[in-house]
Amino acid sequence: MTRNYSRNFIYIIALCLLATPALAKESKTDYMAVMIDGQKIGYAIHTRTVEGAHVITTSEQSLTISRAGQTVKVYSKETNVETKDGKPVSFESVMKTSGFEQKSSGTVSNGKATIKQQLFGQTVEKVIDWPKGALLSEGMRLFQLKRGLKTGDQFEVSIFRPEYLLALKTQATVGDKKKIDLFGRVLELTEVKTTMSVSGQQITSTSYVDDDLNALKTVIPMMGIQMELLACDKSFAMQEDAVIDFMEKMSIASPVQLTNLTKIDSIEYQLKATDEQPLTLPTTSHQTVKTENGTIQLTVKQIIPPEGVKFPYKSDDEDIKKALLPSDNLQCDNKAVIDLAKHAVAGTEDAAVAAKQIESFVAGFIQKKDLSVGYASAAEVAQNRQGDCTEHAVLTVAMCRAVGIPARVVCGVLYVDSFANQKSIFGGHAWAEAYIGGQWVGLDATRVDQGGFGPGHITLATGNGDPSDFFSLVNTLGYFTIEKITTHSKPTPETPATESKD
Repeated sequence: MTRNYSRNFIYIIALCLLATPALAKESKTDYMAVMIDGQKIGYAIHTRTVEGAHVITTSEQSLTISRAGQTVKVYSKETNVETKDGKPVSFESVMKTSGFEQKSSGTVSNGKATIKQQLFGQTVEKVIDWPKGALLSEGMRLFQLKRGLKTGDQFEVSIFRPEYLLALKTQATVGDKKKIDLFGRVLELTEVKTTMSVSGQQITSTSYVDDDLNALKTVIPMMGIQMELLACDKSFAMQEDAVIDFMEKMSIASPVQLTNLTKIDSIEYQLKATDEQPLTLPTTSHQTVKTENGTIQLTVKQIIPPEGVKFPYKSDDEDIKKALLPSDNLQCDNKAVIDLAKHAVAGTEDAAVAAKQIESFVAGFIQKKDLSVGYASAAEVAQNRQGDCTEHAVLTVAMCRAVGIPARVVCGVLYVDSFANQKSIFGGHAWAEAYIGGQWVGLDATRVDQGGFGPGHITLATGNGDPSDFFSLVNTLGYFTIEKITTHSKPTPETPATESKD
């Protein structure tokens, strides 16, 4: 059964919601309904108040997401305190998913931000330079009020995101006025297209604003899904949400049923983009990508790591060395993670053997295998022993790093015969890769009984398991179909490699 990585999807939604507040001129509260396919899946509340010398802006969101029949509630809230002329004073960002809470807060003074992050039960404090020119809510509101709504006007601003502790460059273009239907109320509103750049990827949304710069409608396309935020009254915004299964929406139909995957050495996929934007997929040790005349030829092959490679890894390659470091979600310096890793690799000095032992260990260690966990870090999985594919992936990677094997988290899609009432599909999935003998080798602790990683895995993004690592999914997942599949069987002493075209 495939697992999913909806947590990354959740973060992307939250980023877009928090980045598109209604810009009220006076202190008041605005309500918006979050809609997909004409159904309300959540609400957004934007409040601006003036208290003494400060302006307090709050953006609050709640979403209901179904994952293969399991409903997940997602709540996020951001509070910014600024001076009346838009200078940052303090900020706080909170996200809650399935009982897990993540919080970032900070104060800004003399060009520095003093930060406190509470991530999965751990508290981290740090001081960072405040990004030059970065704005929070009131600063952005004043900037837009000063520019007004001139057709054709283009501008760029830097918006600070507390949950990522970085400033995102945002480009905006003011368009013409258009008639917009808001639940039967037709208004003439100005179109404003906004593009945010995140980790080299672009997220473009289209807002429709009134003359007071209130965004009354915002359309956000991502992962093949079009989400809308529509201004409404409080009673409608707070009504019970519809339940939409996002796993079904983000799955990709296979043109054929794939059988005996453990006997397949490689698979050639012919992909077709379903959007005007160019489709960019990563090349890895397992995966090669060629584009000709708009058709994408993607080949995924099995890799057997070389024997005799010792660990811990020693090299001057800075990129590979980074894959040995702890991160917010991969606490390879955590005692529980270290103890598990040492236990898993006991009896071997061979990196390939150790990586497979870690893969098998994680498969047996995580006892409650379901979608009830929104997301947990490696340290938390080491304690609660439950989760879906993301929890298997982060624990595998953290344990590899803990014993000196470079490793990273991978997001993509995986072929399954059936899942959530769907047949022969590629569904959202996460797994791990370990760097052994000069190549990245796939590890999938959710598939140990089926051979682990194989050519039925298509990579869409790699990283540390942090949300910002996976924003490439915005412009890949949901934006292509699989038109043709060609499989190549593994050669044996008795039988040469064979090819099957479907």
